[in-house]
Parts: sequence; structure tokens; C-alpha cells
Amino acid sequence: MNTKLIEWVLRIAVSGSFFGHGVFALQGKEKWVQWMMNFGAYFGGWSQELATQLLFSVGVMDVLIAFIVLVKPVRGVLLWATVWAFWTAAMRPLPFIDEPIWDFIERFANWGAPLALLFVLGWPKTLRDWFR
Repeated sequence: MNTKLIEWVLRIAVSGSFFGHGVFALQGKEKWVQWMMNFGAYFGGWSQELATQLLFSVGVMDVLIAFIVLVKPVRGVLLWATVWAFWTAAMRPLPFIDEPIWDFIERFANWGAPLALLFVLGWPKTLRDWFR
């Protein structure tokens, strides 16, 4: 089995997913700004301006993750990408977003691809390995 080919397919998939979502966030996708405001209501309320700024920060982070994974995947970044993608998918059926459970299930690939790439690269054995 050609694991290099599998690695590249997964690198492109993860990078594409994070780049696409990152660009939406940088553009201040209206629906996402509203979700941020709804989420912020649990923390005393977030203004539209704050929600937009936070979403922009998320977009920068997503684009950075996309670049790192495509150029030189780092295991710690892949773990973060897995956790972040799972969290954002799992939020869909929660009250402040209120989408059907299928919106969570539909996004399994968003967190499955970085997790699979992490396994293809090899699970880290030391703390230092998380940064390689």
C-alpha cells in the first residue's frame, strides 16, 4: 500500500476543508456571526462586532492550519484540527445553533480526515513528537 499517496490525499482533504471554512470565517459569514452571538449569550452576551472579530480570528487560525497541514503536517496541529472540527460539528444540534443531528453526522469527515492523517503519520510517543 502506498502510504505516501494516502498521506497526500489526506493532507489535501484536511487543507481544503480548513482553508474553505477559514475563508468563510474571514468573510464574516452572516450565519456564523449569528451563531457566535448566540454562543456568546452564555457568557454575558457578545455584540455583533465582537462575534465578527472572534470569527475573523478563527478564520486566520483555520487558514494557518490549512497551510501547515499542506506544507508540513505537524502532529500537534493535526490533533488540534481533529478536536476543533469535532467540536464545531458537535455544536450543530445544540440549542444555540439548533440544526438537526444529521448536520453533525454529515461533518464526520471534517474531523475524521485530520485524525486519519495523524494515524498515518504515526501517533507520537514523546512530547517532542507532537511538534514534528
